Amino acid sequence: MLRNSTRSVRIGSVTIGGGHPIAVQSMTATPTQDIDRTVGQINDLLAAGADVVRVAVDSRKDADALAEISQRTEANLSVDLQENYRLAEHVAPHVAKIRYNPGHLYHHEREKPWQDKVKYLADIAGQNDCAMRVGVNCGSVDPAKKEKYDAHDSISPMLESAGDHCELLDSLGFTRYCVSLKDSDPKQVIEVNRRFAEQRPDVPLHLGVTEAGMPPDGIIKTRIAFEQLISRGIGDTIRVSLTVPNNRKPEEIAAGRKILDDIANGRVRSVVDYGLSTLNIISCPSCSRVENEAFVELAQQVKEMTAYAKDHKITIAVMGCRVNGPGETDDADLGLWCGPNFVNFKRGPAEIGAFSYEDILPRLRAELDQLIASRGGA
Repeated sequence: MLRNSTRSVRIGSVTIGGGHPIAVQSMTATPTQDIDRTVGQINDLLAAGADVVRVAVDSRKDADALAEISQRTEANLSVDLQENYRLAEHVAPHVAKIRYNPGHLYHHEREKPWQDKVKYLADIAGQNDCAMRVGVNCGSVDPAKKEKYDAHDSISPMLESAGDHCELLDSLGFTRYCVSLKDSDPKQVIEVNRRFAEQRPDVPLHLGVTEAGMPPDGIIKTRIAFEQLISRGIGDTIRVSLTVPNNRKPEEIAAGRKILDDIANGRVRSVVDYGLSTLNIISCPSCSRVENEAFVELAQQVKEMTAYAKDHKITIAVMGCRVNGPGETDDADLGLWCGPNFVNFKRGPAEIGAFSYEDILPRLRAELDQLIASRGGA
Protein backbone atom coordinates (compact mmCIF):
# COMPACT_ATOMS: atom_id res chain seq x y z
CA MET A 1 0.00 0.00 0.00
CA LEU A 2 0.99 3.60 -0.55
CA ARG A 3 2.23 5.06 2.76
CA ASN A 4 3.06 8.60 3.78
CA SER A 5 6.75 9.09 4.62
CA THR A 6 6.33 9.80 8.30
CA ARG A 7 9.18 9.63 10.79
CA SER A 8 9.76 6.45 12.78
CA VAL A 9 8.60 6.39 16.40
CA ARG A 10 9.47 3.46 18.66
CA ILE A 11 6.92 2.32 21.27
CA GLY A 12 8.61 -0.41 23.29
CA SER A 13 9.22 -3.32 20.94
CA VAL A 14 7.04 -1.83 18.15
CA THR A 15 7.92 0.95 15.74
CA ILE A 16 5.32 2.99 13.89
CA GLY A 17 5.82 5.29 10.92
CA GLY A 18 8.75 5.20 8.53
CA GLY A 19 7.14 2.48 6.44
CA HIS A 20 6.72 0.03 9.32
CA PRO A 21 3.53 -2.09 9.42
CA ILE A 22 0.46 -0.32 10.76
CA ALA A 23 0.20 -1.15 14.46
CA VAL A 24 -3.09 -2.15 16.09
CA GLN A 25 -3.99 -0.91 19.55
CA SER A 26 -6.72 -1.29 22.16
CA MET A 27 -7.43 -0.09 25.68
CA THR A 28 -8.31 -1.83 28.90
CA ALA A 29 -11.83 -1.43 30.27
CA THR A 30 -11.28 -2.90 33.73
CA PRO A 31 -10.72 -0.63 36.75
CA THR A 32 -6.96 -0.04 36.78
CA GLN A 33 -6.72 -0.69 40.51
CA ASP A 34 -8.21 -4.15 39.98
CA ILE A 35 -4.78 -5.48 39.13
CA ASP A 36 -5.67 -9.11 38.42
CA ARG A 37 -8.52 -8.26 36.04
CA THR A 38 -6.49 -5.57 34.30
CA VAL A 39 -3.50 -7.86 33.79
CA GLY A 40 -5.86 -10.54 32.49
CA GLN A 41 -7.41 -8.17 29.98
CA ILE A 42 -4.04 -6.83 28.83
CA ASN A 43 -2.81 -10.36 28.22
CA ASP A 44 -6.03 -11.28 26.41
CA LEU A 45 -5.51 -8.30 24.10
CA LEU A 46 -1.87 -9.23 23.64
CA ALA A 47 -2.86 -12.78 22.72
CA ALA A 48 -5.35 -11.38 20.20
CA GLY A 49 -2.53 -9.51 18.44
CA ALA A 50 -2.43 -6.09 20.10
CA ASP A 51 0.79 -4.20 19.41
CA VAL A 52 0.11 -1.60 22.11
CA VAL A 53 -2.35 -1.63 25.02
CA ARG A 54 -3.46 1.59 26.66
CA VAL A 55 -4.35 1.85 30.36
CA ALA A 56 -6.07 4.87 31.95
CA VAL A 57 -4.56 6.47 35.05
CA ASP A 58 -6.67 8.99 36.93
CA SER A 59 -5.12 8.95 40.42
CA ARG A 60 -1.97 8.10 42.36
CA LYS A 61 -3.57 4.77 43.33
CA ASP A 62 -4.03 3.98 39.63
CA ALA A 63 -0.37 4.86 39.06
CA ASP A 64 0.74 2.57 41.88
CA ALA A 65 -1.37 -0.24 40.44
CA LEU A 66 0.16 0.29 37.01
CA ALA A 67 3.62 -0.24 38.46
CA GLU A 68 2.63 -3.76 39.51
CA ILE A 69 0.65 -4.41 36.33
CA SER A 70 3.71 -3.65 34.17
CA GLN A 71 5.66 -6.36 35.98
CA ARG A 72 3.08 -8.99 35.04
CA THR A 73 2.82 -8.49 31.28
CA GLU A 74 5.08 -8.26 28.26
CA ALA A 75 2.71 -5.94 26.40
CA ASN A 76 3.84 -2.53 25.20
CA LEU A 77 1.87 -0.36 27.60
CA SER A 78 0.64 3.15 26.91
CA VAL A 79 -0.71 5.28 29.73
CA ASP A 80 -3.74 7.49 29.18
CA LEU A 81 -3.20 10.54 31.37
CA GLN A 82 -6.45 12.18 32.39
CA GLU A 83 -6.76 15.67 33.87
CA ASN A 84 -3.79 15.33 36.24
CA TYR A 85 -0.78 15.60 33.96
CA ARG A 86 1.56 15.45 36.98
CA LEU A 87 0.93 11.71 37.25
CA ALA A 88 3.31 11.28 34.31
CA GLU A 89 6.38 11.08 36.55
CA HIS A 90 4.83 8.22 38.51
CA VAL A 91 3.82 6.11 35.50
CA ALA A 92 6.51 6.82 32.90
CA PRO A 93 9.00 4.29 34.35
CA HIS A 94 6.46 1.53 33.74
CA VAL A 95 5.17 2.24 30.21
CA ALA A 96 6.37 2.64 26.64
CA LYS A 97 4.20 5.61 25.71
CA ILE A 98 2.44 8.54 27.36
CA ARG A 99 -0.78 9.86 25.84
CA TYR A 100 -2.07 13.27 26.84
CA ASN A 101 -5.00 15.35 25.62
CA PRO A 102 -4.20 19.05 25.01
CA GLY A 103 -7.77 19.88 26.02
CA HIS A 104 -7.25 18.38 29.49
CA LEU A 105 -4.08 20.24 30.40
CA TYR A 106 -5.98 23.26 31.71
CA HIS A 107 -7.76 21.27 34.45
CA HIS A 108 -4.84 21.46 36.89
CA GLU A 109 -2.61 24.45 37.70
CA ARG A 110 -4.71 26.69 35.46
CA GLU A 111 -2.40 29.65 36.00
CA LYS A 112 0.52 27.75 34.45
CA PRO A 113 0.95 28.03 30.64
CA TRP A 114 0.25 24.83 28.74
CA GLN A 115 3.69 25.12 27.17
CA ASP A 116 5.30 24.57 30.58
CA LYS A 117 3.17 21.49 31.14
CA VAL A 118 4.11 19.99 27.78
CA LYS A 119 7.79 20.67 28.45
CA TYR A 120 7.42 18.76 31.73
CA LEU A 121 5.79 15.83 29.89
CA ALA A 122 8.50 15.80 27.21
CA ASP A 123 11.23 15.85 29.88
CA ILE A 124 9.60 12.95 31.75
CA ALA A 125 9.14 10.96 28.53
CA GLY A 126 12.74 11.55 27.48
CA GLN A 127 14.14 10.53 30.85
CA ASN A 128 12.14 7.29 30.82
CA ASP A 129 12.56 6.19 27.18
CA CYS A 130 8.88 6.82 26.40
CA ALA A 131 7.16 7.84 23.19
CA MET A 132 4.25 10.26 23.40
CA ARG A 133 0.89 10.73 21.71
CA VAL A 134 -0.77 14.09 21.39
CA GLY A 135 -4.40 12.96 21.54
CA VAL A 136 -6.79 15.63 20.26
CA ASN A 137 -10.47 14.81 20.69
CA CYS A 138 -13.48 16.63 19.24
CA GLY A 139 -15.34 16.74 22.55
CA SER A 140 -12.50 18.00 24.72
CA VAL A 141 -10.62 20.57 22.65
CA ASP A 142 -8.54 23.22 24.38
CA PRO A 143 -11.13 25.92 25.27
CA ALA A 144 -8.76 28.69 24.17
CA LYS A 145 -8.65 27.18 20.69
CA LYS A 146 -12.36 26.43 20.52
CA GLU A 147 -13.49 29.97 21.28
CA LYS A 148 -11.49 31.35 18.35
CA TYR A 149 -13.69 29.65 15.75
CA ASP A 150 -17.32 29.39 14.78
CA ALA A 151 -19.25 26.98 16.99
CA HIS A 152 -20.02 24.81 13.95
CA ASP A 153 -16.35 24.48 13.01
CA SER A 154 -14.96 21.61 15.07
CA ILE A 155 -12.04 20.84 12.76
CA SER A 156 -10.07 24.11 12.89
CA PRO A 157 -9.60 24.12 16.69
CA MET A 158 -8.39 20.52 16.57
CA LEU A 159 -5.92 21.26 13.79
CA GLU A 160 -4.56 24.38 15.47
CA SER A 161 -4.19 22.60 18.80
CA ALA A 162 -2.36 19.64 17.25
CA GLY A 163 -0.16 21.93 15.16
CA ASP A 164 0.85 24.09 18.11
CA HIS A 165 1.75 21.08 20.24
CA CYS A 166 3.81 19.56 17.43
CA GLU A 167 5.71 22.80 16.93
CA LEU A 168 6.44 23.06 20.65
CA LEU A 169 7.63 19.46 20.94
CA ASP A 170 9.85 19.93 17.89
CA SER A 171 11.34 23.11 19.39
CA LEU A 172 12.13 21.15 22.55
CA GLY A 173 13.98 18.55 20.50
CA PHE A 174 11.41 15.86 21.32
CA THR A 175 10.30 14.22 18.07
CA ARG A 176 9.36 10.77 19.34
CA TYR A 177 5.65 11.43 19.18
CA CYS A 178 2.56 10.74 17.12
CA VAL A 179 -0.76 12.57 16.88
CA SER A 180 -4.39 11.50 16.89
CA LEU A 181 -7.38 13.60 15.83
CA LYS A 182 -10.62 11.83 16.65
CA ASP A 183 -14.33 12.42 16.19
CA SER A 184 -17.42 10.22 16.37
CA ASP A 185 -18.33 11.17 12.78
CA PRO A 186 -16.26 9.26 10.18
CA LYS A 187 -16.51 12.18 7.75
CA GLN A 188 -14.94 14.51 10.30
CA VAL A 189 -12.21 11.97 11.07
CA ILE A 190 -11.39 11.72 7.38
CA GLU A 191 -11.30 15.47 6.85
CA VAL A 192 -9.30 16.46 9.94
CA ASN A 193 -6.68 13.75 9.41
CA ARG A 194 -6.42 14.49 5.69
CA ARG A 195 -5.78 18.16 6.42
CA PHE A 196 -3.29 17.44 9.20
CA ALA A 197 -1.38 15.01 6.97
CA GLU A 198 -1.05 17.77 4.38
CA GLN A 199 0.29 20.21 6.97
CA ARG A 200 2.60 17.76 8.79
CA PRO A 201 3.36 14.80 6.51
CA ASP A 202 6.30 13.90 8.77
CA VAL A 203 4.23 13.17 11.90
CA PRO A 204 2.88 9.62 12.38
CA LEU A 205 -0.89 9.47 12.84
CA HIS A 206 -2.91 7.27 15.15
CA LEU A 207 -6.33 6.74 13.58
CA GLY A 208 -9.64 6.08 15.31
CA VAL A 209 -13.31 6.94 15.34
CA THR A 210 -14.08 7.82 18.93
CA GLU A 211 -17.34 6.55 20.40
CA ALA A 212 -17.90 4.45 17.29
CA GLY A 213 -20.49 2.41 19.15
CA MET A 214 -21.55 -1.22 19.17
CA PRO A 215 -20.79 -3.80 16.50
CA PRO A 216 -21.55 -4.01 13.68
CA ASP A 217 -22.31 -0.26 13.38
CA GLY A 218 -19.10 0.77 15.15
CA ILE A 219 -16.99 -1.40 12.88
CA ILE A 220 -18.71 -0.02 9.79
CA LYS A 221 -18.12 3.60 10.84
CA THR A 222 -14.49 2.86 11.61
CA ARG A 223 -14.00 0.95 8.37
CA ILE A 224 -15.31 3.93 6.39
CA ALA A 225 -12.74 6.28 7.94
CA PHE A 226 -9.86 3.83 7.74
CA GLU A 227 -10.52 2.88 4.13
CA GLN A 228 -10.58 6.49 3.03
CA LEU A 229 -7.45 7.47 4.98
CA ILE A 230 -5.23 4.40 4.78
CA SER A 231 -5.92 4.03 1.08
CA ARG A 232 -4.45 7.55 0.74
CA GLY A 233 -1.34 6.53 2.69
CA ILE A 234 -2.49 8.21 5.91
CA GLY A 235 -2.21 6.32 9.20
CA ASP A 236 0.53 4.51 11.10
CA THR A 237 -1.38 2.93 14.00
CA ILE A 238 -5.09 2.30 14.58
CA ARG A 239 -7.68 1.65 17.26
CA VAL A 240 -11.18 0.30 16.67
CA SER A 241 -13.26 1.67 19.58
CA LEU A 242 -16.25 -0.57 20.32
CA THR A 243 -18.84 -0.63 23.07
CA VAL A 244 -18.58 -4.27 24.18
CA PRO A 245 -18.42 -6.15 27.50
CA ASN A 246 -14.99 -6.67 29.02
CA ASN A 247 -14.66 -10.26 27.86
CA ARG A 248 -15.15 -9.15 24.25
CA LYS A 249 -12.49 -6.41 24.12
CA PRO A 250 -10.22 -8.56 21.90
CA GLU A 251 -12.85 -8.04 19.18
CA GLU A 252 -11.36 -4.57 18.72
CA ILE A 253 -8.05 -6.13 17.69
CA ALA A 254 -9.72 -8.67 15.40
CA ALA A 255 -11.77 -5.93 13.73
CA GLY A 256 -8.69 -3.77 13.20
CA ARG A 257 -6.69 -6.63 11.70
CA LYS A 258 -9.60 -7.52 9.41
CA ILE A 259 -9.96 -3.96 8.14
CA LEU A 260 -6.22 -3.67 7.46
CA ASP A 261 -6.19 -7.02 5.64
CA ASP A 262 -9.15 -6.03 3.49
CA ILE A 263 -7.57 -2.70 2.56
CA ALA A 264 -4.25 -4.37 1.72
CA ASN A 265 -6.04 -6.84 -0.55
CA GLY A 266 -8.32 -4.33 -2.24
CA ARG A 267 -11.50 -5.48 -0.50
CA VAL A 268 -12.80 -1.97 0.15
CA ARG A 269 -16.00 -0.01 -0.36
CA SER A 270 -16.00 3.32 -2.12
CA VAL A 271 -17.72 5.48 0.48
CA VAL A 272 -18.07 9.17 -0.28
CA ASP A 273 -20.81 10.32 2.09
CA TYR A 274 -21.78 8.73 5.40
CA GLY A 275 -24.46 11.34 6.13
CA LEU A 276 -27.62 9.33 5.56
CA SER A 277 -30.92 10.70 6.85
CA THR A 278 -31.31 7.98 9.45
CA LEU A 279 -30.94 7.50 13.19
CA ASN A 280 -27.33 7.56 14.36
CA ILE A 281 -26.32 6.18 17.77
CA ILE A 282 -22.79 6.88 18.94
CA SER A 283 -21.33 5.32 22.07
CA CYS A 284 -17.84 5.28 23.49
CA PRO A 285 -15.69 2.17 23.95
CA SER A 286 -15.88 0.81 27.46
CA CYS A 287 -12.65 1.64 29.31
CA SER A 288 -11.40 1.84 32.88
CA ARG A 289 -12.87 5.34 33.26
CA VAL A 290 -16.37 3.81 33.20
CA GLU A 291 -17.70 3.95 36.77
CA ASN A 292 -20.65 1.60 36.22
CA GLU A 293 -20.39 -1.37 33.89
CA ALA A 294 -24.15 -1.12 33.34
CA PHE A 295 -23.15 1.48 30.73
CA VAL A 296 -22.55 -1.22 28.11
CA GLU A 297 -25.94 -2.81 28.71
CA LEU A 298 -27.57 0.62 28.63
CA ALA A 299 -26.01 1.38 25.25
CA GLN A 300 -27.47 -1.85 23.87
CA GLN A 301 -30.87 -1.07 25.40
CA VAL A 302 -30.85 2.39 23.83
CA LYS A 303 -30.14 0.87 20.44
CA GLU A 304 -32.99 -1.62 20.79
CA MET A 305 -35.48 0.85 22.24
CA THR A 306 -34.91 3.50 19.58
CA ALA A 307 -35.18 1.15 16.60
CA TYR A 308 -38.64 2.53 15.85
CA ALA A 309 -37.03 5.91 15.03
CA LYS A 310 -34.55 4.49 12.53
CA ASP A 311 -35.81 6.63 9.63
CA HIS A 312 -35.35 9.95 11.46
CA LYS A 313 -32.13 11.95 11.18
CA ILE A 314 -31.41 12.13 14.90
CA THR A 315 -28.14 11.51 16.74
CA ILE A 316 -28.17 9.93 20.21
CA ALA A 317 -24.90 9.74 22.16
CA VAL A 318 -24.29 7.30 25.02
CA MET A 319 -21.06 8.05 26.90
CA GLY A 320 -19.57 6.04 29.73
CA CYS A 321 -17.73 8.55 31.93
CA ARG A 322 -17.34 12.07 33.26
CA VAL A 323 -14.09 12.75 31.37
CA ASN A 324 -15.40 12.86 27.81
CA GLY A 325 -19.14 12.53 28.39
CA PRO A 326 -20.11 16.14 29.17
CA GLY A 327 -18.38 17.64 26.11
CA GLU A 328 -18.86 14.85 23.63
CA THR A 329 -22.62 14.76 24.00
CA ASP A 330 -22.99 18.46 23.14
CA ASP A 331 -23.30 17.89 19.41
CA ALA A 332 -25.85 15.09 19.72
CA ASP A 333 -29.56 15.75 19.58
CA LEU A 334 -29.95 13.67 22.74
CA GLY A 335 -27.03 12.73 24.95
CA LEU A 336 -26.48 10.40 27.91
CA TRP A 337 -23.33 10.22 29.99
CA CYS A 338 -23.08 7.73 32.80
CA GLY A 339 -21.98 8.16 36.38
CA PRO A 340 -21.72 5.56 39.17
CA ASN A 341 -25.41 5.74 40.13
CA PHE A 342 -27.11 8.10 37.70
CA VAL A 343 -27.25 8.82 33.98
CA ASN A 344 -26.94 12.48 33.02
CA PHE A 345 -29.34 13.42 30.22
CA LYS A 346 -28.92 16.29 27.77
CA ARG A 347 -30.75 17.71 24.77
CA GLY A 348 -27.99 19.26 22.70
CA PRO A 349 -25.76 21.16 25.14
CA ALA A 350 -28.68 21.78 27.56
CA GLU A 351 -28.90 19.67 30.72
CA ILE A 352 -32.24 17.91 31.29
CA GLY A 353 -31.29 16.17 34.54
CA ALA A 354 -29.85 13.07 36.15
CA PHE A 355 -31.89 9.86 36.19
CA SER A 356 -31.42 6.38 37.61
CA TYR A 357 -30.40 3.58 35.27
CA GLU A 358 -33.94 2.21 35.65
CA ASP A 359 -35.68 5.48 34.79
CA ILE A 360 -33.53 6.79 31.95
CA LEU A 361 -35.00 4.76 29.08
CA PRO A 362 -38.61 5.95 29.51
CA ARG A 363 -37.39 9.53 29.79
CA LEU A 364 -35.22 9.12 26.70
CA ARG A 365 -38.18 7.76 24.75
CA ALA A 366 -40.37 10.68 25.79
CA GLU A 367 -37.76 13.20 24.68
CA LEU A 368 -37.17 11.31 21.43
CA ASP A 369 -40.89 11.28 20.65
CA GLN A 370 -41.10 14.98 21.39
CA LEU A 371 -38.12 15.69 19.15
CA ILE A 372 -39.63 13.69 16.29
CA ALA A 373 -42.95 15.48 16.68
CA SER A 374 -41.26 18.91 16.71
CA ARG A 375 -39.69 18.08 13.37
CA GLY A 376 -42.99 17.07 11.86
CA GLY A 377 -42.47 13.33 12.15
CA ALA A 378 -44.98 10.67 13.08
